[in-house]
Amino acid sequence: MPAALAARRAGYAPVKGMRHLALDHVVLDEQGAVGDRAWCLVDVEGARVLRTVQHPSLISVVARTRGDELELTLPTGETVGAPARESGRSITCDYWGRSVGLALTDGPHAELLSGFLGRPVRLAAAPRGGVVFADPLTIVGTASLRALGAEAGEELETAARFRATLVVETDEPHVEDTWLGQEVVVGDAMLRVGGPVPRCAVIDHHPLSGVKDLRLLRALVRRRPTNRAGEPVFGVYATCVRPGRVDVTR
Repeated sequence: MPAALAARRAGYAPVKGMRHLALDHVVLDEQGAVGDRAWCLVDVEGARVLRTVQHPSLISVVARTRGDELELTLPTGETVGAPARESGRSITCDYWGRSVGLALTDGPHAELLSGFLGRPVRLAAAPRGGVVFADPLTIVGTASLRALGAEAGEELETAARFRATLVVETDEPHVEDTWLGQEVVVGDAMLRVGGPVPRCAVIDHHPLSGVKDLRLLRALVRRRPTNRAGEPVFGVYATCVRPGRVDVTR
């Protein structure tokens, strides 16, 4: 019988690279968390999706959906809220070596973000899973976060730096490494656990401001296994095999 796990945190970013929201629940299906990375920012001239590691200031921008509106709030407090309607123009962009078709949108979002980033960008609607690096879900255990916090000299009480879909209650650090191929139940959903998640320099940036304030990646390299690219792993990927709602319990 699949193990039942309790979710202590759940969240996602409606716009790729922006603040990872802490939510009281998420709805999961075969394509991931509903609402996760529904939009992204595009360099139209270069036909590229903007990545967080290259533009960490995006972390300080809060994106929320309110009905049919997408609301963006800059760290200055400046806010726009409007429907992100598709313009009828599409673009094919490179995303980690694969081509992704995106629908450019109209509205005030692009102007706000272009001014914030100091470069012209467009907001684009992404197909489900289109701007996701690997499996659509990631899981981190609470014991892993506590252990890393103690080793790195920082309190890491949440998964904000790791932008995990789910943080689940665990007693043993990195026990999630042993779940490969197993099915687990979280809330109403059943998930199949995949491989380890490689980490990049995004975790060195504060999860609210985007300012680089730690050398956490270096600490992980010393303490955790690395992949062929030399990236340390922390947490695991997962796919949803039975859709359902996951409520956070504390």
